[in-house]
Amino acid sequence: MTALPKLAPSRMTVDEFLDWPGDDSGRNFQLVDGEPQAMAPASISHGIIQANVAGLLRNHLIGSRCYVVVAPGVIPRVRSEANIRIPDLAVACDTDDRGLRALTEPTLVIEILSPSNEAETRESVWAYATIPTVREIVLIRSTRIAAELLRRQDDGMWPPNPEYLGAGAAVQLDTIKFSCALAEFYEGTHLTRAAGG
Repeated sequence: MTALPKLAPSRMTVDEFLDWPGDDSGRNFQLVDGEPQAMAPASISHGIIQANVAGLLRNHLIGSRCYVVVAPGVIPRVRSEANIRIPDLAVACDTDDRGLRALTEPTLVIEILSPSNEAETRESVWAYATIPTVREIVLIRSTRIAAELLRRQDDGMWPPNPEYLGAGAAVQLDTIKFSCALAEFYEGTHLTRAAGG
């Protein structure tokens, strides 16, 4: 007899989602407006960029009050009972969420944009922006050396448009006093080899 696959309930709360064992596919999920949403596997370039950024941030944060987490659960302030998003990376400071299943007070959220899910990733930006502790959101392209930076203004509002960073730009993250050439995020990808790096 063939076992039937475990299906996700059609509607879930965050607590139910965190207790849900997932399905048999091995896919990762996030919760969007109460509905479990499967996440497609990342490209190799996406994975290399994610590892590079995580490594650079980890090395920078050693000995500080902050830490970087790969693919953490992040619960937005708006509709918090029905949403848990999974960004590529996030940084938290002055908290100890290490025993929890979601970051409660991230300060920096980083997403890597892939052509297959760019629209969904951009929709998640509003969710991250509702978290009062989030000060910066970075969107890194996976198909070319480019990024977008959103930084919360002094009045607590978000700018209408992101700051665009091109191949020769430096990334300056004020929340954690971090700076490096954007190209460092792409080390070892086909994009740096194509550029002669």
